[in-house]
Amino acid sequence: MATLSVLTERYGPLPPADVEWLHQLVGDWQVVSDLAFADLVLWLPLDEGGFVAIAQCRPSTGATVHYDDVVGSYAPEEQRAQLRAAFDECRLQRSSQPRWYGDFAVREEAVPVVHGGRPIAVMARQTNLGGARTPSRLELNYVEAADDLVAMIARGEYPLPDAPSGSARGAPRVGDGLVRLNADGEVIYASPNALSCFHRLGVMGDLVGSSLVEVTADLLDAETPRVDEALPLVLLGKAPWRADVESHGVAVSVRAVPLTEDGERTGAALLCRDVSELRRRERELITKDATIREIHHRVKNNLQTVAALLRLQSRRVQSADARAALAEAMRRVATIALVHETLSQTLDETVEFDEVVSRALRLTADVTAGEQAQVRTVMEGSFGQVSAETATALALVLTELVTNAVEHGFAGKSSGTVRIVVEREDDHLRVEVADDGRGLPTASGIGSGLGTQIVSTLVANELGGSIVWHSEPEGGTSVVIEMRVRPAQPAVPVG
Repeated sequence: MATLSVLTERYGPLPPADVEWLHQLVGDWQVVSDLAFADLVLWLPLDEGGFVAIAQCRPSTGATVHYDDVVGSYAPEEQRAQLRAAFDECRLQRSSQPRWYGDFAVREEAVPVVHGGRPIAVMARQTNLGGARTPSRLELNYVEAADDLVAMIARGEYPLPDAPSGSARGAPRVGDGLVRLNADGEVIYASPNALSCFHRLGVMGDLVGSSLVEVTADLLDAETPRVDEALPLVLLGKAPWRADVESHGVAVSVRAVPLTEDGERTGAALLCRDVSELRRRERELITKDATIREIHHRVKNNLQTVAALLRLQSRRVQSADARAALAEAMRRVATIALVHETLSQTLDETVEFDEVVSRALRLTADVTAGEQAQVRTVMEGSFGQVSAETATALALVLTELVTNAVEHGFAGKSSGTVRIVVEREDDHLRVEVADDGRGLPTASGIGSGLGTQIVSTLVANELGGSIVWHSEPEGGTSVVIEMRVRPAQPAVPVG
């Protein structure tokens, strides 16, 4: 299905400011649809006199009119006159009689979408009358609030600037609770769900006739967590923002939709939702994340202590072979510590592996600084995000391969280059470690040293991949690793 941007460019084109206005309207018109119990369809006028649908919204509070998507279709002949009148006259048009869609009747309304004092599109408001009955007090208040918002659209006063839009985490919806305020911030209506939210906070009795900001202020005490600075403006209905109020372990999220007429504020519609359980789980996640980061930090410290002990031990050993073995063990422990240090600084169990490799290569250069050859390491491509369980084994493999190239591939040479070429596509990873040194030590291929055994074991068992060694025709060694990496999971958003 074509997007709003594509359709406006294809059938407009509209100025960028008008397109952005339509995006803001579509981003926040679910509130209007739910309050009105109606489908909303955004129609863009065409040069030849017709209209094309560029967006639609179905109500979650009532029956829909359009079971099939209408975006991209043209307005039917019987609807064009109403849409054209709303656009040309720049005023709301209501049908005197319902129109039948199969076996149910639909009440239709055409609303000009005004921006900068001129109409740029038309919004059709279509209500399914199939289950028509005497509306309840709740439904009447819903529709009255919807009428106010629709009138604001026709005057170019809605959508509101700086208003939150979309399905943000924990955002209140129409069915969660509705409070209507007058211009002074006094409650003129509160839905049963809204009353339940504030009763859980500690409000006693009915809210109607009370100042919501004063009632809420009486609930806050010294034990209340930090109060959102935007809360008073939200509870007075003066700002189109969202804020949380917490008291005695209960959290209620409140979103204000100020209502205006010709620029003068006439009241507000507040949407509220009990988010106590959601906030509790978020705090648990924050605590869990902090605990995991602390564990990684302590593991890193312990591994660095082990590396320091190995370094002290190597200084007391007389055998050159023993000192070399301890130095290799120290380097491997330091590489694992490096991964844990990186994990201790993130909110999830993934690492930016390019940074890990860069630091590991510097560590390798420091350890092998005593070699005569001056070796340069070059990396091409990017690893991207890698999961923690993959990062440790992969870091060890690359460190071993680079170290082997530096220590054994350039013996008797004054300089050389080790090149790491990375190719990653989705979950497939190919890494080539190539040097311009002496080549493989044996005719059969790989050597039998501990480093080679470690690399082979890690690639096969820990990474589930394959590794191939071969000598380059022009000299040097190339090692190719192919494996699949688990896609990195994004951090859980908080708030």
